[in-house]
Amino acid sequence: MSDAANIWALNHRVLGLVMNECAEQLASLRLETKEFFVLGEIEPCRYPAELAKRLMLPKASVTVYLRNLVAKKFVRREIDEGDLRRHRLVLTSEGRRALDAATLALSSSFEKRLTRLKAQERAELERLLSKLV
Repeated sequence: MSDAANIWALNHRVLGLVMNECAEQLASLRLETKEFFVLGEIEPCRYPAELAKRLMLPKASVTVYLRNLVAKKFVRREIDEGDLRRHRLVLTSEGRRALDAATLALSSSFEKRLTRLKAQERAELERLLSKLV
């Protein structure tokens, strides 16, 4: 396996382990994993088509996730006053609470793994990941 593929696989594995550790907590918040990611991108990305592009998901999939999030009252659709043909997505206060609680759970789980690194290693990891983004 090439270095790049190995690094990617390790990163994916760490993220998968963290998500699996938090699956029950997300479920108790009435969130599926992919719904969490959609919910987390609504404030920086207010329109469904842009959200699909940002998350690199098919528009049809994003539509299903959004329908579920609206039904759970985590997201609200509003007519865009600047373009009455478009709907803008708004995170509700209930959605904010669920997102914050889910983020805290994931952060806590990830923190357990980060404690294995020295402060300098953590700083270097953050610097390198920021550089890749």
